[in-house]
Amino acid sequence: MLDSLLIPFRSQPQQPGLPEGYSLDGGLPPAADELNALLVSCGDPSRVPHRLELALERSAWSFSLRDPEGQLVGFVRATSDLALNANLWDLAVAPSDPAQAQLFLVLVHAAMSRLRRELPGCSISVAAPALALEALKQSGFVVDPGGIRAMGLRL
Repeated sequence: MLDSLLIPFRSQPQQPGLPEGYSLDGGLPPAADELNALLVSCGDPSRVPHRLELALERSAWSFSLRDPEGQLVGFVRATSDLALNANLWDLAVAPSDPAQAQLFLVLVHAAMSRLRRELPGCSISVAAPALALEALKQSGFVVDPGGIRAMGLRL
C-alpha cells in the first residue's frame, strides 16, 4: 500500500534505440588491448594492459558496444560497494563513429537502468568526457549541483 504513495524522483527517459547493425553486450568485457585502443582513440592515456585487466576483473559489470563490423566502439564499466555508492568508469565512444551521440545515450541509459534495478537509492558518480554530458543530463545527472566540483588526480 505504501508503494502507491511513492512518487518517482525523476521520470525515466525512454530507452534509446541502437543504430541498425550495432550491438550492446553486458556479458564478458572486451580484451584489455581492445579496450585500451578504444580509450586511447578517445584521448585517454594508454594504460598498462595488466592493470586494465585487473580493473575489468574487479568491476561489478560492464557494457560494450560494437559496430556492424564487430569493432568495439563504446564502453562503460561500474564499480560499487554494493550498498551506498556506485561509480561509472571508462565511459567512451569512438570519436570517429558517426552515431557517437546516440551511442553515448545507449550506454548511459543501459548503465543507469542496471544501477536503478540492482542498487536503487545508491549515490552514483561518473568520470566522463565532455562529449557525454548531454547523454548524462538526459539521464538525470546535474552538472555542478550547488557549485560542487569534483576533482581527480592521475598518478
